[in-house]
Amino acid sequence: MPTKPRDGLAWNDTGLNNVPVWTRDPNLDGIVKTCREKLHTTDVSVSFFAQGAFNKLYLVQSGENNPSYIMRVSLPVHPQAKTRGEVTTLRFLRTHTDIPVPDVLAFDDSANNEIGFEWILMECMPGVSLYKKWRTLSAFQKARLVQRVAGFQSQLMRHPFSGIGTLLDTSEEVGQKPQPGELVSTSFFDGAHFDLDIPRGPFRSTHDWLASYLQIAISDHATDKKEAEDEEDEDDVADAEFALGVTRQLISLLPKIFPPLVNPPERSVIMHQDLSLCNILVNDRGEITAIVDWECVSAMPLWMATEMPKFLDLSTRDEEPRRDGYGDESDGENGGDGGDDDDALDNEGKNELYWIHLMEYETTQLRELYNTSMRQMNPGWGLLVDDSAFRQDFARAAFYCGYGFSLKKIAKWVDAVEQGEYPRLMDVLEG
Repeated sequence: MPTKPRDGLAWNDTGLNNVPVWTRDPNLDGIVKTCREKLHTTDVSVSFFAQGAFNKLYLVQSGENNPSYIMRVSLPVHPQAKTRGEVTTLRFLRTHTDIPVPDVLAFDDSANNEIGFEWILMECMPGVSLYKKWRTLSAFQKARLVQRVAGFQSQLMRHPFSGIGTLLDTSEEVGQKPQPGELVSTSFFDGAHFDLDIPRGPFRSTHDWLASYLQIAISDHATDKKEAEDEEDEDDVADAEFALGVTRQLISLLPKIFPPLVNPPERSVIMHQDLSLCNILVNDRGEITAIVDWECVSAMPLWMATEMPKFLDLSTRDEEPRRDGYGDESDGENGGDGGDDDDALDNEGKNELYWIHLMEYETTQLRELYNTSMRQMNPGWGLLVDDSAFRQDFARAAFYCGYGFSLKKIAKWVDAVEQGEYPRLMDVLEG
C-alpha cells in the first residue's frame, strides 16, 4: 500500500525553529536486503554511522577487501525532489568536474520500499572532516587547500545553467545536461511551508525566487500576529505587525534591485551553501579527499557564487592572537582528553577563545588568497564581486526578515536604501 507523501516525518516547533522528527525508524532488515540486492552479494553488514538534520546514515560493508558504502536514508521533507535532485547533482559533478564526490550506486526517491523511506546507496569517501584536522595543518597546507577549493568553485562557474532551481534530469538521452527544476530548500519545505500555495520554481530570475521567499515570510508573520491576537498579547501583536511592515518594505524594494522580467532566464551555477569544515574531508597531508552533503544544493544566481565559502566566512581579525595572552583551558571546556564527545578538539591546554580568535585571523588571511585565486582563474571575478555586493545584502536582509532577526536594523538599512544611501548591511547590523 503506498505511503502518504510525508509519512514518517513530524516537526517539533522549538519556538525558534522547526526541528524534523522521525516518527518511526527505517527498517534495518530492509536496508540489509536492499544492499544485498544492489551489491549482488549476501556478505553484507550494516551499522549505524551518523545522523544529519534530515538523514540517517548507515555504514555498509561487504567483505574485508571490498570497498565500504553509505546507505543514506532520508526523511520525506520534500518527497522525491530532494533525493532525485541530490543524485542528479552528484552525477553531474562526477561527469563534468574533478570535485571528489561520492559515486551513487543506486537510489529510490519513493518511500514505497522495504526500508520505508527514500534512500541513496553511495560510495563511502575516504578521509576525516577538516574540522578535526584544521588545527594540525600547517599554514602552507591550509593555503593549498583554499586554492583547491577556489579551483572547484571555478569549475562550477564554467558550467552555468539557465534559471534557478534544483537540478532535475528529465531527459531520456544519455549525457543530456540536466536543468533546474523545483527548488529544494529548507525555507520552502520547513514545517507548514511545504503546503503553502506559492511558486516553487524553476525560477526565471532572482526577483521571482525572492518574491516567493518573501511570501513565506509574510505568511509566517501573519500567523504570528493571529496567534498573538488570539492570546491578547499586545506586545507580540506589535512585534508581528512590525515584522510584516519590514517584509512589505522589502517586497516593494525588490523590483528596484532585481528586474521582474528577464529573458533569457537568469544564469545560475551549482552552489554548495554549506561548505563548512565538517563537509570537507581530508587525508593526513591535508589534501581534500571529498566534498560531501550535497542535499538541497541547487543552481543559484551567478551573483550568489561570489559569496565566500562557509568555512572562510568568519569575523575579520587582522592581528594574530598571542597564545600567551589567553588563559588556560578550564575543566568544563572540550579538550582532547579522550572524553565521550567525538567532536571534541585538543585545545592544548589553552582557553577556547584563543582558538576562535586564531581561526578568525587565519581565515581573514585566507579570504584574500581565495579571492586572488578566483581572480586568476576567472577573468572579471573582481568586477562580479563588486557588482554582487548590494544584491547579497538585499538577499541577506530578506532571509533575516524571514527568520525575524534584527528587524529594526533591517528596517534602518531599507530606509537608507530608499533614501539613496547604500550602506553595507553588515555595517548596519553591527553598528
